[in-house]
Amino acid sequence: MAFAGRRDAPDGPDFSVLKRLARDQLIYLLEQLPGKKDLFIEADLMSPLDRIANVSILKQHEVDKLYKVENKPIVSTSDQLCFLVRPRITNMKYVADIVNADKATGRSRKYKIIFSPQKFYTCELVLEEEGIYGDVTCDEWAFYLLPLDDDLLSMELPEFFRDYFLEGDQRWISAVARALQLLNSLFGPFTHTYGIGRCAKMVYEVWRELVEESEGDSQARRPEISHVFLMDRDVDYVTALCSQVVYEGLVDDTFRIKCGSVDFGPDVTSSDRSFKVLLNAQDKVFSEIRNEHFSNVFGFLSQKARNLQTQYDRRRGMDIKQMKNFVSQELKGLKQEHRLLSLHIGACESIMKKKTKQDFQELLKTEHSLLEGFDIRESTSYIEEHIDRQVSPSESLRLMCLLSVTENGLIPKDYRSLKTQYLQSYGPEHLLTFHNLKRIGLLTEQAPGETLTAVESKVSKLVTDRAAGKLTDAFNSLARKSNFRGLSKKLGLVGPLRSCWLGCPPTALLLGWIPRVDGEYNLKVPRDMAYVFSGAYVPLSCKIIEQVLERKGWLGLEEVVRLLNGNEFAPTEPVTEENPAWEVQRVILAVFLGGCTFSEISALRFLGKEKGYKFIFLTTAIASSARLMDAMLEAKV
Repeated sequence: MAFAGRRDAPDGPDFSVLKRLARDQLIYLLEQLPGKKDLFIEADLMSPLDRIANVSILKQHEVDKLYKVENKPIVSTSDQLCFLVRPRITNMKYVADIVNADKATGRSRKYKIIFSPQKFYTCELVLEEEGIYGDVTCDEWAFYLLPLDDDLLSMELPEFFRDYFLEGDQRWISAVARALQLLNSLFGPFTHTYGIGRCAKMVYEVWRELVEESEGDSQARRPEISHVFLMDRDVDYVTALCSQVVYEGLVDDTFRIKCGSVDFGPDVTSSDRSFKVLLNAQDKVFSEIRNEHFSNVFGFLSQKARNLQTQYDRRRGMDIKQMKNFVSQELKGLKQEHRLLSLHIGACESIMKKKTKQDFQELLKTEHSLLEGFDIRESTSYIEEHIDRQVSPSESLRLMCLLSVTENGLIPKDYRSLKTQYLQSYGPEHLLTFHNLKRIGLLTEQAPGETLTAVESKVSKLVTDRAAGKLTDAFNSLARKSNFRGLSKKLGLVGPLRSCWLGCPPTALLLGWIPRVDGEYNLKVPRDMAYVFSGAYVPLSCKIIEQVLERKGWLGLEEVVRLLNGNEFAPTEPVTEENPAWEVQRVILAVFLGGCTFSEISALRFLGKEKGYKFIFLTTAIASSARLMDAMLEAKV
């Protein structure tokens, strides 16, 4: 991909220190229980733990056997049991069952609970209710951030989205604030902090309190990260609901990337074995294609294969000394690169087979129509057919949500019809799912006789300045609406696609150029962040960040802020052109509360190369449309 970069982006901070700190603290906590011990690890923590301290390191610190926390009798014979868990009530009951079972048999052991990333008061209450509070010792492993790559940090808290945005549970707010303060103390001080969203504002306020408590810790140091942007996931549901077409996004949608790695099965490896591959900048093949539109990937991999073959062919004219040097210095690297190349070619072929089978062209056509607001009736018919064919509960739900969010809610007739068809196809147990989707603002019904647009026009006439703040707050307290059409028009998010799709090759939308009224969008040399959605749509979240950074604040974006339901914030002191920090320090920490998609990461990486920024990403977890829908399907609220 050719980037028209105006200036070189600065280097980002080295996050390896975060791994060292987490590892050292865990070792310290384990050594607080001297002697041999068995370690019980919650399933959600197994992959993150493996990235920090592998089995051999644990064994060096007298961990005898490892067990997964699961609902079955334990077989440990150790006199010391250590539990590494998230602060969840179910985990406390699990520990209580083990301790009480030992008490019943007269077995005496030592028990230690290590909470990650922090301990909650409710957990202590459960331990007390179960009668074991005095039998266990508790500690906190402040493991807030896992570096998944050079520019990507994850808290690995997928439940954050459901807990906060659906249930209104604010327990993770302090964890995010502490994670920010950890980065601030190591790589700050952060001099300019922007954000939008209720959750973002709460995190910012808690973080500021932590800064004031530790004032002076990092004031004398030149910051490696000076600008921070916090954003709630519900500010932009549309981007998370769209099908991904950049390579890393497609790999995630197809194989599900977990904790920075992916399991490629026999259909990719062309053998009876599966391979676990770490996907990061150290993978020379992956690092060059991760942000590419899928249409460019096959060409790159073909060229890479030819280049590798040329390097192998160099052996033919070598003498013994040259051959010895080649074997000792280059051959191992070439073999590794060849293995990775084969895996990524296999992954591309597997993705193509699955997407062709799913009729991906028709799916993308429908999504693009929804984004533009054209052919809504035809798109609704496609969704109905999708439901009737029982393609997938989560996919059908995703398309319904995308229709709702882009249209500011469904008209009552369509809402009732789609809901009835869905329940008939997938079962009445999904009634709760519809309740949850309505509550969170993903699938809503327009008020009879008056669309949101009409309400907006009335409010906009009344709310003309800050003096009408009370009325604005009253409006925002209503069920959240996306206002996507107004935002799209104001920010130029959607490019007008041609209405004629006939004659396109079967995989034109996935593998080729996308026709537009203003000429073809060249995906090999993209002109803006819209390339991550085939030129059809610039991610709203990324456009907001771009605009705020360009304007050095929210000035001039008042209408956008109103459409986003407010809760914006910016540095208390204005950033001026004379401020050297703005030019010298262009490392931006983008914080996504509720999850960040690989499409958004690719888009902001593109923006960084265009504008000379270096974006660092901090997310509560990696997000995708499938994960979003799974959270709603599994929710019990």
